[in-house]
Parts: sequence; C-alpha cells; structure tokens
Amino acid sequence: MAKIYDIVGDFLQLQEMLSSREYDEETLQNTLDCIEEELEIKAENYAKIIKNLEGDTTGLKSEEERLAGKRKGIEGNIKRLKEDLYNAMKVTGKEKFKTTLFSFGIQKNSPTLKLIEGEKIPGNYLISQDPKVDNAAIREALKNGEVFSFAELHQGESLRIR
Repeated sequence: MAKIYDIVGDFLQLQEMLSSREYDEETLQNTLDCIEEELEIKAENYAKIIKNLEGDTTGLKSEEERLAGKRKGIEGNIKRLKEDLYNAMKVTGKEKFKTTLFSFGIQKNSPTLKLIEGEKIPGNYLISQDPKVDNAAIREALKNGEVFSFAELHQGESLRIR
C-alpha cells in the first residue's frame, strides 16, 4: 500500500499530465480511479488510528482527573494532620522539640498584607494598568454585522472524522 504522500504525488503527476494534454483518456480515468481508491483506503486506515489515539487520550484524561482527585485528597489529609499537630503543640505549650527522626517548631511566618478599605488607598500605592482588549465583545459585534478596520472574523477549516 502506498504512503499518503505517494498518493498525493501520483495525483499531482496526473494533474501535470492533464495540463500537457498528452494522455490516453482510458488510462487517465483508470489512474484517477486507482488514486481515489487508494486515498479512500488510506483515509479509512488513518481514521482508525486517529479514533484509537483519541480513545487513548480520553482514557488518559480520566486517569489524570482520578489522580488529581487522589492528590487533592492526600493534600487535604496533609493539611489536616499539620493543623492537628499545630493545635496540639499550641494547647500543650510545647512549641519546639526534637525526636529521633524530626525536629518540630512553631515559628512566625512572613507578614502578609490584608487590605481593609481598598477604595481609600492613596494613588501612589496603586499600579496603573494598560487597557485590555475584550476579544469576546469584538467577536460578538462582528457576528452581529458590525465592521471594524482593526478586526475581522476568520473562518478556519479542520478535518472532521465521524
């Protein structure tokens, strides 16, 4: 069986023959039929591989989700265990000690900022930002028939296999 680029090459040669007008009508039709048949067979085989790979990716996505859920559960357990240990150390007053394998201590974290009244912040503490383009609004306006010199809708194409 020919490779897909060989089929395309054969088709291009056939087009070249047509432009040179040096061909036998029956031979041309037989060659064209053969190329079309090979392309259909090749396309069907490609579709089988694509569907198989899509199934693999679906399985992998669900496995990723399952593992992410498991990871989040473990992270929740870690957080709860640390909170329980922290609370036990605070209540007992034993905020620093060592065991054979580990050292434990409660220490101050870096201070974090908590804004109380954000609207009263003086201007010298604000960062100015450039305006951001609202792509969704522009796309919707274009769909509704508006015409802009700065934007247009582009309709692409892609292969669909059903």
